[in-house]
Amino acid sequence: MKIHEYQGKEILKKYGVPVPKGQLALSVAEAVAAAERIGAPVVVKAQIHAGGRGKGGGVKLAKTLDEAKTYAGQILGMTLVTPQTGPEGKVVKKILVEEGCAIARELYLGAVLDRVHSQVTIMASAEGGMEIEEVAAKSPEKIFKMPVDPIAGVDSVKTQEIATKLGFDKSISEKFLIFVKALYEAYLKADCSLAEINPLVVTKDGELLALDTKINFDDNALFRHPDYEALRDLDEEDPSEIEAKKYDLSYISLSGKIGCMVNGAGLAMATMDIVKLHGGEPANFLDVGGGATEEKVAAAFKIILADSKVKGILVNIFGGIMKCDTIANGVVAAARQTKINVPVVVRLQGTNVDLGKKILEESQLNLISIDDLDQAAEKIVGLAK
Repeated sequence: MKIHEYQGKEILKKYGVPVPKGQLALSVAEAVAAAERIGAPVVVKAQIHAGGRGKGGGVKLAKTLDEAKTYAGQILGMTLVTPQTGPEGKVVKKILVEEGCAIARELYLGAVLDRVHSQVTIMASAEGGMEIEEVAAKSPEKIFKMPVDPIAGVDSVKTQEIATKLGFDKSISEKFLIFVKALYEAYLKADCSLAEINPLVVTKDGELLALDTKINFDDNALFRHPDYEALRDLDEEDPSEIEAKKYDLSYISLSGKIGCMVNGAGLAMATMDIVKLHGGEPANFLDVGGGATEEKVAAAFKIILADSKVKGILVNIFGGIMKCDTIANGVVAAARQTKINVPVVVRLQGTNVDLGKKILEESQLNLISIDDLDQAAEKIVGLAK
């Protein structure tokens, strides 16, 4: 689950991470009022779930209240295009008005789960303000990593070593240690999957500030934080993914043309791989789960069909807990309720497979049943072309 910068800063502030003074604004009038309270100069920042906002014109330094008003008017309502939004961009409906600060240095600091070592890892780099992926690709030696022992917590000695590599003097190093410990506590207690500060700035008076932040929550831990639901901005989420959540479907929209409906995450990944093997690109990841009902299957089918990019659908079901006849009934129900103008290939194996095939055949719908997965993938890719 993603949240906005202003929300992420509230989370960090709660755990002692220093952030600039700021206020959310939904209109130009609110932005001007915020700038008056904070005092010029202020930074006017677009709030969307994407990075690279400054490069797209979504971050402006206003030295006066008049400039704050002008920039707020320019940014609110604009379609902001960044490398992370894609060419279609995102409409800005919220802005953050934040106090300006005298920046001496910009750095990067983040906490993320290292799945290889099964530990939260603190990452730091002197290359602040840049995309960390770009730094990792071009200059990996400039990223300093520190795995954190889950029992011992942040190691003070190792943190000081990183501070030295970043070129901090003793005074800043001491503040950096406190900063890192606060970030780690926020990561753990808020159940984050990512807590990134880019840039982390050293001000000219020697203070550390989280000038920009990106916080993602671990979806598997949301049950522990019912208050997080209020942080969700549905305008920033894919409508199909929102619809999928209503039916407890695991759905992620992708950029390809082949819609995939599968039961089981591993089988879904294998299905996407075999589609690519035959020259196609999956339009989605969709796992209906092991205990899906006909209603759930029908909903999944409709979600796939709602994607205008989809030129063909591959249904791949291995019946275990999920019975093939349940899938077949769901597909038929959805097909009858929705106008299908793309080819559909269905591959069923497992529990009640013969009954499932019979249901598909007797439906008299244009559904192509193929037993072999390789042949099914090859067929749908060919038809979609």
